[in-house]
Amino acid sequence: MNTRDGERAEPAPPAGPKPRIPDCPLARTVEAVGPWWTLEILHEVFDGHTRFSAIRRNLATPADVLTDRIAGLVARDLLAPEDGASSPDDPAYRPTDRGRALRPLILVMAAWGNHRLAPEERSLLLVDAATGAEADPVVVDRLTGRHLDSPDFVFARGPRASELIAARYPEIQGRR
Repeated sequence: MNTRDGERAEPAPPAGPKPRIPDCPLARTVEAVGPWWTLEILHEVFDGHTRFSAIRRNLATPADVLTDRIAGLVARDLLAPEDGASSPDDPAYRPTDRGRALRPLILVMAAWGNHRLAPEERSLLLVDAATGAEADPVVVDRLTGRHLDSPDFVFARGPRASELIAARYPEIQGRR
């Protein structure tokens, strides 16, 4: 993978211990997302700050550190260089499909961060761009529209569950 100045860089291996239960989807997600700054950089790109210089300025990150971080996001298929729009001195990046799939997570995390704050204490709001009305992101079941944050929804083992998952989670009859 090419870095900002054209040299080849290999991303550092993920830090920290390996997941206790390798087939756990939560562990896979944390492993894919990696360090906290992954969501911070993706947030910048989602907000339209796609050029290296803008991301660096907004996050006040040294160029060499940001180069390494972006190289890791490209290696994990969360960001990709923009074709044709980049200059070698100031490349631009776009989220991949895999990276774009993390946007709802960022939105819900921001809402969670504001949840217990009084309205006048909130520094960042999610609003409808057309109306300016504040949005309140929720997670719902695509098929029924029901909110998933209730005791009516539970984890159950899937068809390829390991012994560790199968021992911990029941098999639910009547699954679709």
